[in-house]
Amino acid sequence: MTPRLLLILSENQTLQPTPDVGDLVGFAVEAERAGLDAVMVSEHVVLGPSADAAGRPANPRDYAVPGNQDPATPWPSSLVLLSAIAAATGRVRLVASAIISPLRHPLVLAKDLATLDRLSRGRLVVQPTVGWHRDEYEALGIGFEGRGDMLDEQLEVWSRAWAGSPVSFIGRHYRFGDVWVEPQPFRPGGPPLWFGGSTVHQRVIDRVVRYGRGFNPLGRPDDAGLARLAQALISAGRSPAEIEYVGGTRGVFAGPDQVADLDQALATIPEQLARGFTTICVKPSQFIDDSSRMGEFCRELVAKVADLAGHSHPHPTLTRDRSHPYDPEQLTAGPCHPGGGT
Repeated sequence: MTPRLLLILSENQTLQPTPDVGDLVGFAVEAERAGLDAVMVSEHVVLGPSADAAGRPANPRDYAVPGNQDPATPWPSSLVLLSAIAAATGRVRLVASAIISPLRHPLVLAKDLATLDRLSRGRLVVQPTVGWHRDEYEALGIGFEGRGDMLDEQLEVWSRAWAGSPVSFIGRHYRFGDVWVEPQPFRPGGPPLWFGGSTVHQRVIDRVVRYGRGFNPLGRPDDAGLARLAQALISAGRSPAEIEYVGGTRGVFAGPDQVADLDQALATIPEQLARGFTTICVKPSQFIDDSSRMGEFCRELVAKVADLAGHSHPHPTLTRDRSHPYDPEQLTAGPCHPGGGT
């Protein structure tokens, strides 16, 4: 089985020359040409002085995680960037990962996401999250402690807004009478939603069960948490096979100034496939420093993964094998992560 490959466009500031926003659109075009399935963009609206409070990574090519980020790291507007990518491509999926939903009103996001879904003709995937950066919330005048409750209300607002107008809602954080949110998304019910986090806590499980089509964890969740998620899906009348499990590669760096070995990172894919993780994220700047090599890198990546999977060539529109025997005791995610939040 050949996995779906997802190219991470965020966090690539170590490439030289440093990519501008338009260059990221070009990277997405190269990914589509090479046969990758998706591109991912994460976000921060702002970063404050505490963004690197946990210490910056020894190698700047490593993943951005909570507390290790240079406050000057560029995070372009994810939805604006994905809109440009939607106009420049025709097949590749557009993953808006780590959308820090509580930083915006749910009706504003419902409109923006529906518009992007229509613009891309149904290629949008959204991973809403609460984020981790208190400075960001304080700068925007939004309460940090209540962000989980805010996200839960937002998800309910989206589900109603994308089911047809008019829509109304009365909650603790948001309330409004009948309003029309048009146009509706390209896909009935809206774009697929992924969820994740640094742990498989009950709120993540509840969100996946009620709204989710994918699970994209930060790091490697323990087997017990994955078993709880699978059991919760089954108890709700859903199958774990309905969920797109997202894994990934993580480079191992010999030193602070060196790129990682791609073959070594890809060697983890067969085990991830065997455990049900059929979408694999790859951050290109962990493996190359030269921006001009992006097209070559994407083609090399597709060829190497096809060889690992035992195929002579990949199929760029591969769909998941829904007959895969998901064993909740065996599922172990790869280290793909959305950089903007948890």
